[in-house]
Amino acid sequence: MEILFYRYNSICEPDIMQVFTDFGITVHTEDIEMTDKHVTPSQCASKVMEWIMGHQLAFVFSINFFPAISYTCNRFHVPYVCWSVDSPVAELFSNALKNEWNRIFLFDHAQYEFFHPYNPEHIYYLPLATNVKRWEKVILDMTEEDFYKYGSDVSFVGSLYTEKCRYDRIASSLSEYTQGYVNGLIQAQMKVNGYNFIYDTLPERVIEEIVSADPNFYKWEDVFLDTDRYLAAHQYIGMKLAAVERQELLGALSEHFQVALYTHSDTRALPKVYAMGGASTLTEMPKVFHASKINLNITMRPIETGLSLRIWDVLGCGGFLLTNYQAEIPEYFEIGKDLEVYESKQDLINKVDYYLNHDDKRMEIALNGYEKTAAYHTYEMRLAQMIKILSIQN
Repeated sequence: MEILFYRYNSICEPDIMQVFTDFGITVHTEDIEMTDKHVTPSQCASKVMEWIMGHQLAFVFSINFFPAISYTCNRFHVPYVCWSVDSPVAELFSNALKNEWNRIFLFDHAQYEFFHPYNPEHIYYLPLATNVKRWEKVILDMTEEDFYKYGSDVSFVGSLYTEKCRYDRIASSLSEYTQGYVNGLIQAQMKVNGYNFIYDTLPERVIEEIVSADPNFYKWEDVFLDTDRYLAAHQYIGMKLAAVERQELLGALSEHFQVALYTHSDTRALPKVYAMGGASTLTEMPKVFHASKINLNITMRPIETGLSLRIWDVLGCGGFLLTNYQAEIPEYFEIGKDLEVYESKQDLINKVDYYLNHDDKRMEIALNGYEKTAAYHTYEMRLAQMIKILSIQN
């Protein structure tokens, strides 16, 4: 079996390619998006067409959805398989989503429920996973120096989203009403975990102002739904919420505990955190997860119910995970046994304090989370599920 893997340098691509190879699949790669970030849809389609014409491909695969690939595969009756790892993915609003030869796997069940009705036979739900074998190789080679260097009471690895916040670029041009409404909505949403109400409660007036204020607001003709509400809620307000929430929670924790922050974002607003710079995904991140007493996860609110890649990776490294509550967590893990969740800022502070003072309980939970992840939530298992679904569909 031969497949084409269309790459754009997602961090999970190497792991998925390796599993496909281990399954006996011949994996060809198209890397044009990795070397040229200005690739046009026609260039993408042309490259994929060349591969289809020159090989007997079982399917074309990508991380996230590329409409140009979908249209090309549909033309040649070749299955196009993609797996979302992000939310939002604006390209899912393309009319290409409805193509017959799509095989689209979405990791967030709320995202799945939103898009599934538009192509019910070819859109599926599939949670993310991790590469336990890769992490084990790094962790087993850790030295005492590594444990000292990467260990901390509390660690957070990730962006603060301050440099990625589209809302901040337009906020000064919005009316006082809209700025006040958005600020109030953010503060209200921060008090609620497990349910995202921003999309449903946005007034049309606020949406229209956000759309009008940004000349680069995502607009294109090839869509089957009006995307303004979805993008205003998730790409603008959702990203701003992520920036506010992460800074507020990390700032509050740093008043009481040793907090190591691994990020390329500007950390000047958090003077009491230990700004460690970035952590290499493959070589340093697993050491941080394994050596830290508590690994904090703060899920971006545009991921409404699903489990982000960070959750699977922390557990796959044998780290203790303290995360915000997500509705899908109980589907895969037992709270208080495999991982721990917080439901408010004060609850977060209280649980950090508790687990820093209960080493045995913390280490027991970390071990349980690792064992369950290694047994049920690896890329080998997820891709086996995917291929089983594909075999039934084909």
